[in-house]
Amino acid sequence: MTAIAPPAPRFPQGWPRFGMGTASLGNIFATYSETVAAETFAAAWQAGVRYFDTAPWYGHGLAEHRLGSAMRDWPRDQTFISTKVGRVYEPAPRGQDARVQWQNGLNFAVRYDYSAEGFAASVAQSRLRLGQPVVDTLVIHDLDKDYHGTAFDGHMQALTASGLAYLHRLKAEGEISAVGMGMNTLSDFAAIAPWIDVDFFLVAMPYTLVDQAALHGPMADCLRRGIKVVIGAPFASGLLADPSASGVMYAYAPASAEMIAKALAIEAVCARHDVPLAAAALQFPLLHPAVVSVIPGAVSAAQVRQNASNVARQIPADLWADLKIQGLIDPLAPTG
Repeated sequence: MTAIAPPAPRFPQGWPRFGMGTASLGNIFATYSETVAAETFAAAWQAGVRYFDTAPWYGHGLAEHRLGSAMRDWPRDQTFISTKVGRVYEPAPRGQDARVQWQNGLNFAVRYDYSAEGFAASVAQSRLRLGQPVVDTLVIHDLDKDYHGTAFDGHMQALTASGLAYLHRLKAEGEISAVGMGMNTLSDFAAIAPWIDVDFFLVAMPYTLVDQAALHGPMADCLRRGIKVVIGAPFASGLLADPSASGVMYAYAPASAEMIAKALAIEAVCARHDVPLAAAALQFPLLHPAVVSVIPGAVSAAQVRQNASNVARQIPADLWADLKIQGLIDPLAPTG
């Protein structure tokens, strides 16, 4: 029998400026129904979103299943899908709950593996959950020193010994179109950006409207080396969406009084220019020449429509100038 080659993925010569992350629909902070997830994905497609980022980690497979269900109604050649590698799943032992932080996620146990063998297993599982023979890009997920502790050196050795070469082999063979790496902290981003061989970084926290600490280090390294940057958490876990909200989060934890005060000060400047804080938060990272896309999450049709509206909103240059004058953003931050 002759093998049928999968459709070749497409590397976006002009990356979609705006996409959607799916961690929230893996129930990271709250539980969302299948109906809500389906309505959110449908609204994203109707709003013109074609770039969707997911990961096995999100709900221990739940987000990939939900995205895969939505994708069955979309033309595959118009959809750009990114998922992640570094975690492999197996059924949790009978009677045990392995869902960790994911509320009503899937009860599968995670094993970390950054080797070629681990990445191959992760990709195979993701393809099945998504119901797709190929994905467009793969992102090395959560290889953070603080996160892994004493296991970090072993995971990094596995990556450099075989895992990274495996991803580049998939790219050379046309199975994927780009190799990425996720970055959650400034320290990891600064340590890795100068040397690792990837096409793009998916940056979750170190470069947002409320924090530009990465500007003169790893973001500069990306520019120098021609590495693209996708901003994965432009609202910084919710703080830049609504800093007045009860229990507002920042960097995946309850926001401190200091960070809430800074976000409120930025919001006040935005209000003087008749610009929603969320619009400024979405568009600010895109002004950096290394940044090609922002991919905020959404947990309702209304949220995704609002995000699409805010990313398209006209923002006066005076807003950025005023934020610099007030010392609320780095005076050297690119602002067009």
